[in-house]
Amino acid sequence: MPRASGQTRPVILQAAYKLFRRRGFFRVGMDEIADAAGVTKRTLYYHFDSKDALLTAVLASQHERTFADFQNYGIDLSGGVADLIDKLFGGLVKWSSKPRWAGSGFTRLAIELADLSGHPARSIARQHKALMEQHLETLLAQANVPSPKARARELSLLIEGAMVMILIHGDRSYCSAAADAAKRLVAVGDCSPR
Repeated sequence: MPRASGQTRPVILQAAYKLFRRRGFFRVGMDEIADAAGVTKRTLYYHFDSKDALLTAVLASQHERTFADFQNYGIDLSGGVADLIDKLFGGLVKWSSKPRWAGSGFTRLAIELADLSGHPARSIARQHKALMEQHLETLLAQANVPSPKARARELSLLIEGAMVMILIHGDRSYCSAAADAAKRLVAVGDCSPR
C-alpha cells in the first residue's frame, strides 16, 4: 500500500468507485471501502470526512476520465455525422460487452440519490451529462448538422435509452436501433443535396 498521501487518495477513489458501481452507494459501507483500498478507516476519514464527500470525489474523478476519453470521439469528422453516430453507438456496444457492465455510473447514482436533490454527487452527475451533451453539440455543429443543440439533446436521450434497454433486456441490438434512429434524426434536418 502506498504510504504517501498523494498516492493513497487515488487508491481509495478507485476502490470506492468499483464498489459503488458494483453494488450502489447505499449498500457499501466505509469499512468495506477501507478494506478494499487496503487502508485503515482512520486513513479513509483523513482523506474524506464522510461517505457523501467520498462519493462526490469519486464522481468528480470519473468525470475527468470519462470526459477526456469522450473528447476523442469525432476528432476526425471526415466520415461525416453518420460515422460519428456509428462510433458513439459502436463504443456503447463495446463498453456494454464488458463483464459485469452496469451502465453509466453517473445515471445509476443520480437515480439512487433521486430523493436527495441537493446531494453534491447529483450536481456532479448533472454537470457531467450537460458537458457530454455540449460536446455532442459541438461535434454536430462541426459536422454542419442543423439545430445541433436540439440534435445533441435527442442523441443524448437515445444513448441513455439504449443503455437502459441493454440493462433491462441484455440485448445490445438496442445500440443499432438507437444509431438508426439517430441517423434518421440528423437526416431530417439535413438540407444538403444528396
